[in-house]
Amino acid sequence: MAELVVAGNGGPKKSKPSALVGWFEKKDVKAERVVYTADFAVDASFGEPGAVTVLNRHRREFFIESIVVEGFPSGPAHFTCNSWVQPDRAPRVFFTNRPYLPDETPPGLRELRRQELSDLRGEGASAAAGGERRLTDRVWEYDVYNDLGNPDKGAEFARPVLGGDRLPYPRRMRTGRPKTVTDDGAESRVEYPEPIYVSRDEEFEEGKDEMLSEGALKALLHNFMPLLVSSVSPDIRDFAGFHDVDNLFKEGLRLKQALQDQLFQKIPFVRKIQENSEGLLRYDTPDIIKKDKFAWLRDDEFARQALAGINPVNIERLQAFPPVSKLDPAVYGPPESAITEEHIAGQLDGMSVRQAVEDSRLYMLDYHDIFLPFLDRINAQDGRKAYGTRTLFFLTAAGTLKPIAIELSLPPMTDGCKRAKRVFTPPADATSNWLWQLAKAHVCSNDAGVHQLINHWLRTHACVEPFIIAAHRQLSAMHPIFKLLKPHMRYTLKINALARQILINGDGVIESGFTPGRYCMEMSAFAYRELWRLDQEGLPADLIRRGMAVEDPTQPHGLRLLIEDYPYAADGLLLWSAITRWCGAYVAMYYPSDESVRGDAELQAWYGEAVRAGHADKRDAPWWPRLASPADLASLLATLVWLASAQHAALNFGQYPLGGYIPNRPPLMRRLVPAEGDPEYAHLVADPHRFFLSALPSLTQATTFMTVIDTLSTHSADEEYLGERPDGAWTADPAALAAAREFAEEVRRAEEEIERRNADTGRRNRCGAGVLPYELMAPTSGPGITCRGVPNSVTI
Repeated sequence: MAELVVAGNGGPKKSKPSALVGWFEKKDVKAERVVYTADFAVDASFGEPGAVTVLNRHRREFFIESIVVEGFPSGPAHFTCNSWVQPDRAPRVFFTNRPYLPDETPPGLRELRRQELSDLRGEGASAAAGGERRLTDRVWEYDVYNDLGNPDKGAEFARPVLGGDRLPYPRRMRTGRPKTVTDDGAESRVEYPEPIYVSRDEEFEEGKDEMLSEGALKALLHNFMPLLVSSVSPDIRDFAGFHDVDNLFKEGLRLKQALQDQLFQKIPFVRKIQENSEGLLRYDTPDIIKKDKFAWLRDDEFARQALAGINPVNIERLQAFPPVSKLDPAVYGPPESAITEEHIAGQLDGMSVRQAVEDSRLYMLDYHDIFLPFLDRINAQDGRKAYGTRTLFFLTAAGTLKPIAIELSLPPMTDGCKRAKRVFTPPADATSNWLWQLAKAHVCSNDAGVHQLINHWLRTHACVEPFIIAAHRQLSAMHPIFKLLKPHMRYTLKINALARQILINGDGVIESGFTPGRYCMEMSAFAYRELWRLDQEGLPADLIRRGMAVEDPTQPHGLRLLIEDYPYAADGLLLWSAITRWCGAYVAMYYPSDESVRGDAELQAWYGEAVRAGHADKRDAPWWPRLASPADLASLLATLVWLASAQHAALNFGQYPLGGYIPNRPPLMRRLVPAEGDPEYAHLVADPHRFFLSALPSLTQATTFMTVIDTLSTHSADEEYLGERPDGAWTADPAALAAAREFAEEVRRAEEEIERRNADTGRRNRCGAGVLPYELMAPTSGPGITCRGVPNSVTI
């Protein structure tokens, strides 16, 4: 049943209810889209329809994509729905596509607007207050991360709550499940593949589900075989040589005939896998070794990846020498780095260290402070070893970086402890070459952990979630800002819920695959408390904070990059500028003055709640951006759109292409770097390549990690890319539609410029012999693993 509601200036005026025509005949039709009709009888004075209410009297839920009402003098009225309607619930209301600010809402729609938001907050009669959320609910609430561990399985499976004074963290979507038996502060878990609650409309569509199902099959096959083989034949636990790594891409996991026969005889299921899934057992060759198999060994490639790799957001300009820690010296020893002028003086093309600093020629990857407080606990775990690392780079005249020193730090055991800080410089002989390679591997492992736990998960997935929850609780679907944000919120809550089930949970993929192990999420919380600030999350602010750019009004983006050929930043500024112009133009259509922003009750409630409830542990920080003018609003929206689209894409879709070759970027290290006199030093000298491989992840650890990042790097067939809005009727405002078309055109022009840059031989960080082009900011992509494409939202 359905009825129309008038958007006129009087009170609510409704048509008589009408049933869908032909439901019984079409209910079993298998098609992508089925069209139904309903006839409404209204008088000539009814006015323009502003809402449709829908009541489902059938036994099953059904999905409504859109409703078009014809026959009115004002022309067809469009209602974009894209929503599931549950049986035996209160009528659902769908509003017209015409945007209305709260104070401009026609009187006939005001109460419906208010009631709909109340229901979404869980306040209405149709939503049970508190309690466990049913999968069919449409209620948005906040909670802390108290479901990552499972203390009922044992103390080793317990994990601390993230969110609160001890471990500050953003809030996540509340599910309301019962508490565990052994800890009333922990919520009971729902293990994958059992569904975990998100609002019903946030579930994946079929195309996304199919992509993840294929990934799950790959995971089963890739993970089952190495686990099985290692259990039967423990001698292949480690890679014997680099050829074993290469064979993962050439032949898959080849089994010796005797072992194969033994497995097939004992476990017939293995034969079925082998016969039916040869392609799935072999890994795709990662892009990083397609053009040059040995590029990863070179220092220039190690440095290039800091500017154009999967984690290009930690490189910073060295603004004082030596680098200094911000940690408590009473606990962690002298704050100054052990890198001295003598270590690097010969690497600066004749410049003094002071000159190099003043001329912006020295750069650094600094993972000292984020790792050092956790190192004793990390290194006490079996088979996990880490340092806090600092790496210094020199900017050459060619515009490329070269590493000139690596510092590996451990917490000091005594005053003047020699193990606390060790410095390595580019090698001069065979032994120092292998020590240097091991030091670089530890830097890459630090980099991989910070990338995944902080830059990727925390800064895009977790920190954006509260703004999405608040948007659904406080902004009506008619609100123009909700309409702008909607494509940038797609699937995010669902993928974050899945992450709590299988990625960031205790003993999950992240803990298993990265060196910090069970302390991964505590490190993420440490970074949130110490480092995260929304006002520095936009690209220009972040580049200035890291000293990678300075303000320059003569430049196209108002910034001058200090490393001109910095692919992530240079391409990112193209998209950032397009996003800021789009958000500025859109905001100007609806907010002519500061008063119009301050007086928008829904808008202020959205931002205020996202800060006070969604980021409750930082609610009193003085740096939160104001929301008092159209410029404030445009800046806030640009930052959120940037994080959900381009920033996430740059950190996500290169994971397998750039990180799938484990020696290039080991996510986990199992050995420290031996010093002369250590028992392991003789093993390194006697068989350096075997020692190096034994320090990297084992066969099982490597293949498990490769399988996961294979799925995380995959675009689904239903991906929606930056600038795309598949539903052309998302708004009835022609000016907004025109601005959206201009935004799409500017994004297209940015893609063409990126293609030109990748063909420019003068840009040596993205063009040259064996050098990969930088395409992670190229907006469009086909499905699959492409190492490019910028979806509108955090979808994987």
